[in-house]
Amino acid sequence: MTTLKNIFGGNLQQYTMVLALVLLAVTFNVISGGRMLTPSNLQNLISGNAYVLILAIGMVMVIVVGHIDLSVGSVAGFVGMVTAITTTQYGWPWWVGLLAGLLTGVVIGAWHGFWLAKIGIPGFITTLAGMMIFRGLVIWVSRSISVPVPSEFSVLGAGYLPEWGPAFTGMNNSTLLLGLLAAAWFVWTEIGRRRDATDLPVWITAVRIVLVLAVIGYLTFLFGTGRPGTSFPVPGLILVGLVIAYHVLTQRTPFGRHIYAVGGNKAAAALSGVNTGRVYFLVMLNMSFLAAVAGILFVGRATAAGPSDGTMWELDAIAAVFIGGAAVSGGIGTVTGSMIGGLVMAVLNNGLMLMGVGQDQTQVIKGLVLLAAVAFDVLNKQQGRPSLLGHLMRSAGRDAGPAPAATAPAATASAAATDAAVTSVPVSAGPVDAADTLPPRSS
Repeated sequence: MTTLKNIFGGNLQQYTMVLALVLLAVTFNVISGGRMLTPSNLQNLISGNAYVLILAIGMVMVIVVGHIDLSVGSVAGFVGMVTAITTTQYGWPWWVGLLAGLLTGVVIGAWHGFWLAKIGIPGFITTLAGMMIFRGLVIWVSRSISVPVPSEFSVLGAGYLPEWGPAFTGMNNSTLLLGLLAAAWFVWTEIGRRRDATDLPVWITAVRIVLVLAVIGYLTFLFGTGRPGTSFPVPGLILVGLVIAYHVLTQRTPFGRHIYAVGGNKAAAALSGVNTGRVYFLVMLNMSFLAAVAGILFVGRATAAGPSDGTMWELDAIAAVFIGGAAVSGGIGTVTGSMIGGLVMAVLNNGLMLMGVGQDQTQVIKGLVLLAAVAFDVLNKQQGRPSLLGHLMRSAGRDAGPAPAATAPAATASAAATDAAVTSVPVSAGPVDAADTLPPRSS
Protein backbone atom coordinates (compact mmCIF):
# COMPACT_ATOMS: atom_id res chain seq x y z
CA MET A 1 0.00 0.00 0.00
CA THR A 2 2.87 2.39 0.76
CA THR A 3 4.25 1.82 -2.72
CA LEU A 4 0.89 2.56 -4.32
CA LYS A 5 0.59 5.74 -2.28
CA ASN A 6 3.99 6.91 -3.49
CA ILE A 7 3.18 6.13 -7.12
CA PHE A 8 -0.19 7.90 -7.03
CA GLY A 9 0.92 10.91 -5.03
CA GLY A 10 0.26 9.77 -1.48
CA ASN A 11 -3.55 9.95 -1.53
CA LEU A 12 -5.32 7.13 -3.30
CA GLN A 13 -8.76 8.56 -2.51
CA GLN A 14 -8.48 11.23 -5.20
CA TYR A 15 -8.07 8.48 -7.80
CA THR A 16 -11.24 6.61 -6.86
CA MET A 17 -13.33 8.22 -9.59
CA VAL A 18 -10.52 7.78 -12.11
CA LEU A 19 -10.57 4.08 -11.32
CA ALA A 20 -14.35 4.03 -11.67
CA LEU A 21 -14.07 5.79 -15.04
CA VAL A 22 -11.56 3.26 -16.33
CA LEU A 23 -13.61 0.31 -15.09
CA LEU A 24 -16.76 1.70 -16.70
CA ALA A 25 -15.03 2.21 -20.04
CA VAL A 26 -13.46 -1.26 -20.05
CA THR A 27 -16.68 -2.95 -18.91
CA PHE A 28 -18.81 -1.27 -21.56
CA ASN A 29 -16.18 -2.01 -24.19
CA VAL A 30 -16.32 -5.72 -23.37
CA ILE A 31 -20.12 -5.86 -23.18
CA SER A 32 -20.59 -3.89 -26.41
CA GLY A 33 -18.16 -6.03 -28.36
CA GLY A 34 -15.41 -3.44 -28.60
CA ARG A 35 -17.58 -0.53 -29.73
CA MET A 36 -16.81 1.67 -26.73
CA LEU A 37 -13.09 2.31 -27.16
CA THR A 38 -13.06 3.18 -30.85
CA PRO A 39 -11.84 6.41 -32.46
CA SER A 40 -15.25 7.47 -33.76
CA ASN A 41 -17.06 6.74 -30.49
CA LEU A 42 -14.53 8.62 -28.36
CA GLN A 43 -14.58 11.56 -30.76
CA ASN A 44 -18.37 11.72 -30.58
CA LEU A 45 -18.28 11.32 -26.79
CA ILE A 46 -16.02 14.34 -26.38
CA SER A 47 -17.83 16.51 -28.94
CA GLY A 48 -21.27 15.57 -27.61
CA ASN A 49 -20.44 16.25 -23.96
CA ALA A 50 -18.05 19.19 -24.18
CA TYR A 51 -20.79 21.71 -23.42
CA VAL A 52 -21.77 19.93 -20.18
CA LEU A 53 -18.13 19.67 -19.08
CA ILE A 54 -17.66 23.39 -19.75
CA LEU A 55 -20.70 24.13 -17.60
CA ALA A 56 -19.21 21.94 -14.86
CA ILE A 57 -16.06 24.12 -14.79
CA GLY A 58 -18.09 27.13 -13.78
CA MET A 59 -20.53 25.19 -11.63
CA VAL A 60 -17.81 23.82 -9.35
CA MET A 61 -16.73 27.38 -8.51
CA VAL A 62 -20.33 28.33 -7.73
CA ILE A 63 -20.81 25.28 -5.51
CA VAL A 64 -17.47 25.81 -3.74
CA VAL A 65 -18.60 29.28 -2.59
CA GLY A 66 -21.76 27.69 -1.19
CA HIS A 67 -24.33 28.52 -3.88
CA ILE A 68 -25.85 26.86 -6.92
CA ASP A 69 -26.82 28.08 -10.39
CA LEU A 70 -30.05 26.72 -11.86
CA SER A 71 -30.08 29.07 -14.85
CA VAL A 72 -27.10 27.82 -16.85
CA GLY A 73 -29.14 25.72 -19.27
CA SER A 74 -31.56 28.54 -20.00
CA VAL A 75 -28.71 31.04 -20.34
CA ALA A 76 -26.89 28.73 -22.78
CA GLY A 77 -30.06 28.29 -24.82
CA PHE A 78 -30.74 32.04 -24.87
CA VAL A 79 -27.17 32.89 -25.90
CA GLY A 80 -27.29 30.31 -28.69
CA MET A 81 -30.53 31.83 -29.97
CA VAL A 82 -29.13 35.38 -29.78
CA THR A 83 -26.08 34.27 -31.78
CA ALA A 84 -28.24 32.55 -34.39
CA ILE A 85 -30.66 35.47 -34.81
CA THR A 86 -27.95 38.16 -35.06
CA THR A 87 -26.00 36.25 -37.71
CA THR A 88 -28.84 34.74 -39.74
CA GLN A 89 -31.70 37.23 -39.53
CA TYR A 90 -29.73 40.46 -38.99
CA GLY A 91 -26.86 39.51 -41.30
CA TRP A 92 -24.04 40.18 -38.85
CA PRO A 93 -20.66 38.51 -39.58
CA TRP A 94 -20.30 35.22 -37.74
CA TRP A 95 -17.51 36.49 -35.50
CA VAL A 96 -19.57 39.54 -34.51
CA GLY A 97 -22.45 37.24 -33.59
CA LEU A 98 -20.01 35.12 -31.58
CA LEU A 99 -18.82 38.16 -29.63
CA ALA A 100 -22.42 39.29 -29.15
CA GLY A 101 -23.27 35.91 -27.65
CA LEU A 102 -20.31 35.99 -25.26
CA LEU A 103 -21.15 39.56 -24.25
CA THR A 104 -24.74 38.51 -23.60
CA GLY A 105 -23.48 35.82 -21.25
CA VAL A 106 -21.31 38.33 -19.38
CA VAL A 107 -24.23 40.76 -18.97
CA ILE A 108 -26.48 37.98 -17.67
CA GLY A 109 -23.75 36.92 -15.23
CA ALA A 110 -23.43 40.49 -13.99
CA TRP A 111 -27.22 40.56 -13.50
CA HIS A 112 -27.14 37.41 -11.38
CA GLY A 113 -24.07 38.60 -9.51
CA PHE A 114 -25.74 41.92 -8.66
CA TRP A 115 -28.73 40.28 -6.99
CA LEU A 116 -26.53 37.87 -5.08
CA ALA A 117 -23.62 40.11 -4.07
CA LYS A 118 -25.32 43.48 -3.68
CA ILE A 119 -28.91 42.71 -2.72
CA GLY A 120 -28.18 39.51 -0.84
CA ILE A 121 -30.71 37.22 -2.54
CA PRO A 122 -29.40 33.62 -2.34
CA GLY A 123 -27.99 32.20 -5.54
CA PHE A 124 -30.60 29.44 -5.62
CA ILE A 125 -33.46 31.98 -5.77
CA THR A 126 -31.62 34.38 -8.08
CA THR A 127 -30.83 31.72 -10.66
CA LEU A 128 -34.23 30.06 -10.31
CA ALA A 129 -35.71 33.37 -11.41
CA GLY A 130 -33.08 33.55 -14.15
CA MET A 131 -34.01 30.08 -15.35
CA MET A 132 -37.63 31.18 -15.75
CA ILE A 133 -36.75 34.51 -17.36
CA PHE A 134 -34.29 33.26 -19.96
CA ARG A 135 -36.23 30.09 -20.76
CA GLY A 136 -39.18 32.32 -21.56
CA LEU A 137 -36.99 34.70 -23.58
CA VAL A 138 -35.64 31.84 -25.70
CA ILE A 139 -39.16 30.88 -26.73
CA TRP A 140 -40.21 34.52 -27.08
CA VAL A 141 -37.41 35.74 -29.37
CA SER A 142 -37.39 32.54 -31.45
CA ARG A 143 -41.19 32.34 -31.73
CA SER A 144 -40.79 28.61 -31.07
CA ILE A 145 -38.89 28.15 -34.35
CA SER A 146 -35.35 26.84 -34.85
CA VAL A 147 -32.89 29.32 -36.36
CA PRO A 148 -29.83 28.10 -38.33
CA VAL A 149 -26.32 29.39 -37.70
CA PRO A 150 -23.52 30.07 -40.23
CA SER A 151 -21.33 27.14 -41.22
CA GLU A 152 -18.32 28.67 -39.45
CA PHE A 153 -19.86 27.71 -36.10
CA SER A 154 -19.80 24.03 -37.04
CA VAL A 155 -16.00 24.14 -36.82
CA LEU A 156 -16.27 25.21 -33.17
CA GLY A 157 -18.99 22.71 -32.29
CA ALA A 158 -18.14 19.69 -34.42
CA GLY A 159 -14.81 20.33 -36.13
CA TYR A 160 -11.55 18.39 -35.92
CA LEU A 161 -7.91 19.40 -35.76
CA PRO A 162 -6.55 19.83 -39.30
CA GLU A 163 -4.15 17.51 -41.07
CA TRP A 164 -0.77 18.79 -42.20
CA GLY A 165 2.61 17.42 -43.20
CA PRO A 166 3.47 13.89 -44.30
CA ALA A 167 1.36 11.07 -42.88
CA PHE A 168 4.31 8.77 -42.19
CA THR A 169 3.00 7.84 -38.72
CA GLY A 170 -0.45 6.82 -39.92
CA MET A 171 -1.98 9.31 -37.47
CA ASN A 172 -3.31 12.83 -37.70
CA ASN A 173 -0.27 15.06 -37.17
CA SER A 174 -2.18 17.69 -35.18
CA THR A 175 -3.42 15.03 -32.77
CA LEU A 176 0.05 13.51 -32.57
CA LEU A 177 1.55 16.92 -31.76
CA LEU A 178 -1.09 17.48 -29.08
CA GLY A 179 -0.25 14.10 -27.51
CA LEU A 180 3.48 14.85 -27.58
CA LEU A 181 2.93 18.21 -25.91
CA ALA A 182 0.81 16.57 -23.20
CA ALA A 183 3.48 13.92 -22.61
CA ALA A 184 6.28 16.50 -22.48
CA TRP A 185 4.33 18.66 -20.03
CA PHE A 186 3.71 15.72 -17.69
CA VAL A 187 7.36 14.61 -17.75
CA TRP A 188 8.46 18.18 -17.04
CA THR A 189 6.10 18.52 -14.07
CA GLU A 190 7.22 15.16 -12.66
CA ILE A 191 10.86 16.18 -12.91
CA GLY A 192 10.01 19.39 -11.07
CA ARG A 193 8.13 17.44 -8.42
CA ARG A 194 11.12 15.15 -7.94
CA ARG A 195 13.40 18.13 -7.36
CA ASP A 196 11.08 19.18 -4.52
CA ALA A 197 10.96 15.65 -3.03
CA THR A 198 14.51 14.33 -3.16
CA ASP A 199 13.72 11.49 -0.75
CA LEU A 200 11.39 9.87 -3.31
CA PRO A 201 12.98 6.82 -4.99
CA VAL A 202 13.81 7.24 -8.65
CA TRP A 203 11.88 4.13 -9.66
CA ILE A 204 8.65 5.54 -8.16
CA THR A 205 8.88 8.57 -10.46
CA ALA A 206 9.79 6.33 -13.40
CA VAL A 207 6.79 4.04 -12.87
CA ARG A 208 4.43 7.01 -12.58
CA ILE A 209 5.79 8.53 -15.80
CA VAL A 210 5.55 5.24 -17.70
CA LEU A 211 1.93 4.65 -16.61
CA VAL A 212 0.71 8.12 -17.54
CA LEU A 213 2.63 8.19 -20.81
CA ALA A 214 1.05 4.86 -21.74
CA VAL A 215 -2.42 6.34 -21.19
CA ILE A 216 -1.57 9.49 -23.17
CA GLY A 217 -0.11 7.41 -25.99
CA TYR A 218 -3.15 5.15 -26.16
CA LEU A 219 -5.59 8.07 -26.28
CA THR A 220 -3.45 9.85 -28.87
CA PHE A 221 -3.51 6.73 -31.03
CA LEU A 222 -7.30 6.37 -30.72
CA PHE A 223 -8.08 10.00 -31.53
CA GLY A 224 -5.48 10.20 -34.30
CA THR A 225 -6.36 7.04 -36.24
CA GLY A 226 -10.04 7.57 -36.93
CA ARG A 227 -11.65 7.69 -40.33
CA PRO A 228 -10.10 10.13 -42.84
CA GLY A 229 -10.90 13.75 -42.04
CA THR A 230 -11.27 13.18 -38.30
CA SER A 231 -8.91 13.73 -35.40
CA PHE A 232 -9.11 15.19 -31.91
CA PRO A 233 -12.30 17.33 -31.80
CA VAL A 234 -12.06 21.12 -31.69
CA PRO A 235 -14.62 21.27 -28.81
CA GLY A 236 -12.29 18.96 -26.89
CA LEU A 237 -9.36 21.28 -27.54
CA ILE A 238 -11.39 24.25 -26.27
CA LEU A 239 -12.34 22.20 -23.21
CA VAL A 240 -8.72 21.27 -22.50
CA GLY A 241 -7.68 24.91 -22.73
CA LEU A 242 -10.43 25.97 -20.33
CA VAL A 243 -9.57 23.19 -17.86
CA ILE A 244 -5.93 24.25 -17.78
CA ALA A 245 -6.80 27.92 -17.41
CA TYR A 246 -9.33 27.41 -14.64
CA HIS A 247 -7.17 24.88 -12.82
CA VAL A 248 -4.45 27.52 -12.64
CA LEU A 249 -7.00 30.18 -11.67
CA THR A 250 -8.48 28.18 -8.80
CA GLN A 251 -5.28 26.58 -7.49
CA ARG A 252 -2.52 29.10 -8.18
CA THR A 253 -3.98 32.58 -7.82
CA PRO A 254 -5.17 34.74 -4.89
CA PHE A 255 -8.68 34.85 -6.37
CA GLY A 256 -8.81 31.06 -6.40
CA ARG A 257 -7.76 30.96 -2.76
CA HIS A 258 -10.44 33.51 -1.96
CA ILE A 259 -13.06 31.26 -3.55
CA TYR A 260 -12.16 28.36 -1.26
CA ALA A 261 -11.82 30.66 1.74
CA VAL A 262 -15.32 32.09 1.25
CA GLY A 263 -16.77 28.63 0.75
CA GLY A 264 -14.95 27.17 3.75
CA ASN A 265 -15.74 29.96 6.22
CA LYS A 266 -17.27 33.18 4.96
CA ALA A 267 -16.91 35.03 8.26
CA ALA A 268 -13.24 34.16 8.64
CA ALA A 269 -12.59 35.13 5.02
CA ALA A 270 -14.27 38.50 5.53
CA LEU A 271 -12.26 39.15 8.70
CA SER A 272 -9.05 38.36 6.81
CA GLY A 273 -9.85 41.06 4.27
CA VAL A 274 -11.49 39.07 1.47
CA ASN A 275 -14.18 41.00 -0.39
CA THR A 276 -16.86 38.30 -0.29
CA GLY A 277 -19.29 40.32 -2.38
CA ARG A 278 -16.71 40.67 -5.12
CA VAL A 279 -16.04 36.92 -5.05
CA TYR A 280 -19.75 36.13 -5.36
CA PHE A 281 -20.19 38.63 -8.20
CA LEU A 282 -17.26 37.35 -10.26
CA VAL A 283 -18.13 33.70 -9.73
CA MET A 284 -21.68 34.24 -11.01
CA LEU A 285 -20.44 36.36 -13.92
CA ASN A 286 -17.96 33.65 -14.86
CA MET A 287 -20.66 30.98 -14.70
CA SER A 288 -22.87 32.72 -17.23
CA PHE A 289 -19.88 33.43 -19.45
CA LEU A 290 -19.06 29.71 -19.58
CA ALA A 291 -22.75 28.98 -20.18
CA ALA A 292 -22.50 31.28 -23.21
CA VAL A 293 -19.47 29.34 -24.48
CA ALA A 294 -21.35 26.06 -24.00
CA GLY A 295 -24.42 27.37 -25.82
CA ILE A 296 -22.37 28.53 -28.81
CA LEU A 297 -20.56 25.20 -29.08
CA PHE A 298 -23.87 23.35 -28.93
CA VAL A 299 -25.53 25.34 -31.71
CA GLY A 300 -22.39 24.89 -33.78
CA ARG A 301 -22.67 21.13 -33.43
CA ALA A 302 -26.44 21.15 -34.04
CA THR A 303 -26.09 23.74 -36.90
CA ALA A 304 -29.16 25.56 -35.51
CA ALA A 305 -30.50 27.09 -32.30
CA GLY A 306 -33.80 25.70 -31.04
CA PRO A 307 -36.31 26.91 -28.42
CA SER A 308 -35.70 23.84 -26.25
CA ASP A 309 -31.88 24.07 -26.21
CA GLY A 310 -30.37 23.94 -22.73
CA THR A 311 -33.25 22.12 -21.07
CA MET A 312 -32.00 20.25 -17.97
CA TRP A 313 -28.35 21.00 -18.71
CA GLU A 314 -27.91 22.47 -15.25
CA LEU A 315 -28.74 19.11 -13.68
CA ASP A 316 -26.03 17.33 -15.69
CA ALA A 317 -23.47 19.97 -14.69
CA ILE A 318 -24.44 19.79 -11.01
CA ALA A 319 -24.28 15.98 -11.09
CA ALA A 320 -20.80 16.08 -12.63
CA VAL A 321 -19.55 18.42 -9.89
CA PHE A 322 -20.90 16.35 -7.00
CA ILE A 323 -19.77 13.03 -8.47
CA GLY A 324 -16.37 14.66 -8.92
CA GLY A 325 -16.03 15.13 -5.16
CA ALA A 326 -17.47 18.56 -4.37
CA ALA A 327 -19.00 19.01 -0.93
CA VAL A 328 -22.68 19.83 -0.61
CA SER A 329 -21.88 22.40 2.07
CA GLY A 330 -19.30 24.19 -0.10
CA GLY A 331 -15.59 24.82 0.36
CA ILE A 332 -14.46 21.62 -1.39
CA GLY A 333 -14.24 20.77 -5.08
CA THR A 334 -11.80 20.97 -7.98
CA VAL A 335 -12.00 21.58 -11.70
CA THR A 336 -10.22 18.31 -12.51
CA GLY A 337 -12.51 16.38 -10.17
CA SER A 338 -15.55 17.84 -11.89
CA MET A 339 -14.14 16.83 -15.28
CA ILE A 340 -13.71 13.26 -14.06
CA GLY A 341 -17.25 13.26 -12.66
CA GLY A 342 -18.59 14.60 -15.95
CA LEU A 343 -16.71 11.96 -17.92
CA VAL A 344 -18.09 9.24 -15.65
CA MET A 345 -21.62 10.41 -16.46
CA ALA A 346 -20.78 10.72 -20.17
CA VAL A 347 -19.26 7.22 -20.36
CA LEU A 348 -22.19 5.80 -18.41
CA ASN A 349 -24.68 7.44 -20.77
CA ASN A 350 -22.74 6.40 -23.87
CA GLY A 351 -22.22 2.83 -22.70
CA LEU A 352 -25.88 2.33 -21.87
CA MET A 353 -26.79 3.68 -25.30
CA LEU A 354 -24.43 1.18 -26.96
CA MET A 355 -26.13 -1.58 -24.98
CA GLY A 356 -29.52 -0.48 -26.29
CA VAL A 357 -30.83 0.80 -22.95
CA GLY A 358 -33.61 3.35 -23.40
CA GLN A 359 -33.33 6.98 -22.37
CA ASP A 360 -35.89 6.51 -19.61
CA GLN A 361 -33.92 3.71 -17.96
CA THR A 362 -30.68 5.62 -18.51
CA GLN A 363 -32.02 8.58 -16.55
CA VAL A 364 -33.03 6.28 -13.70
CA ILE A 365 -29.57 4.72 -13.55
CA LYS A 366 -27.79 8.09 -13.70
CA GLY A 367 -29.99 9.42 -10.91
CA LEU A 368 -29.23 6.42 -8.72
CA VAL A 369 -25.48 6.78 -9.38
CA LEU A 370 -25.58 10.44 -8.36
CA LEU A 371 -27.62 9.73 -5.24
CA ALA A 372 -25.37 6.85 -4.18
CA ALA A 373 -22.15 8.81 -4.73
CA VAL A 374 -23.26 11.86 -2.76
CA ALA A 375 -25.06 9.91 -0.02
CA PHE A 376 -22.06 7.67 0.61
CA ASP A 377 -19.75 10.68 0.81
CA VAL A 378 -22.05 12.65 3.13
CA LEU A 379 -22.76 9.74 5.48
CA ASN A 380 -19.13 8.83 5.86
CA LYS A 381 -18.09 12.41 6.50
CA GLN A 382 -20.80 12.89 9.12
CA GLN A 383 -20.03 9.67 10.95
CA GLY A 384 -16.26 9.83 10.63
CA ARG A 385 -15.96 6.49 8.88
CA PRO A 386 -13.39 5.70 6.18
CA SER A 387 -14.39 5.81 2.55
CA LEU A 388 -14.97 2.77 0.37
CA LEU A 389 -11.38 2.97 -0.83
CA GLY A 390 -10.28 3.17 2.79
CA HIS A 391 -12.07 -0.11 3.51
CA LEU A 392 -10.38 -1.73 0.52
CA MET A 393 -6.96 -0.47 1.57
CA ARG A 394 -7.51 -1.64 5.13
CA SER A 395 -8.46 -5.15 4.03
CA ALA A 396 -5.72 -5.37 1.38
CA GLY A 397 -2.83 -4.50 3.68
CA ARG A 398 -2.95 -4.07 7.43
CA ASP A 399 0.67 -3.08 7.44
CA ALA A 400 -0.20 0.23 5.80
CA GLY A 401 -1.94 1.37 8.98
CA PRO A 402 -5.56 2.33 9.52
CA ALA A 403 -7.29 4.13 6.68
CA PRO A 404 -7.78 7.85 7.33
CA ALA A 405 -11.22 8.99 8.34
CA ALA A 406 -13.24 10.52 5.53
CA THR A 407 -13.62 13.68 7.53
CA ALA A 408 -9.89 14.36 7.52
CA PRO A 409 -9.55 15.41 3.85
CA ALA A 410 -12.66 17.56 4.10
CA ALA A 411 -11.54 19.24 7.30
CA THR A 412 -8.01 19.70 5.97
CA ALA A 413 -9.25 21.21 2.70
CA SER A 414 -11.62 23.57 4.49
CA ALA A 415 -8.96 24.64 6.97
CA ALA A 416 -6.41 25.06 4.18
CA ALA A 417 -8.82 27.22 2.22
CA THR A 418 -9.42 29.47 5.23
CA ASP A 419 -5.73 29.61 6.09
CA ALA A 420 -4.93 30.47 2.49
CA ALA A 421 -7.19 33.49 2.68
CA VAL A 422 -5.68 34.57 5.98
CA THR A 423 -2.11 34.28 4.69
CA SER A 424 -2.65 35.56 1.15
CA VAL A 425 -4.31 38.90 1.88
CA PRO A 426 -3.63 41.66 4.41
CA VAL A 427 -5.95 41.82 7.38
CA SER A 428 -7.84 45.01 6.85
CA ALA A 429 -10.28 44.47 9.69
CA GLY A 430 -7.57 44.80 12.32
CA PRO A 431 -6.70 42.36 15.08
CA VAL A 432 -9.56 40.34 16.45
CA ASP A 433 -9.64 39.63 20.15
CA ALA A 434 -10.90 36.24 21.29
CA ALA A 435 -13.66 37.88 23.26
CA ASP A 436 -14.95 39.56 20.11
CA THR A 437 -15.77 36.21 18.59
CA LEU A 438 -17.93 35.07 21.52
CA PRO A 439 -21.64 35.85 21.85
CA PRO A 440 -22.50 38.40 24.57
CA ARG A 441 -23.56 37.00 27.89
CA SER A 442 -27.12 37.48 28.90
CA SER A 443 -27.49 39.66 31.99
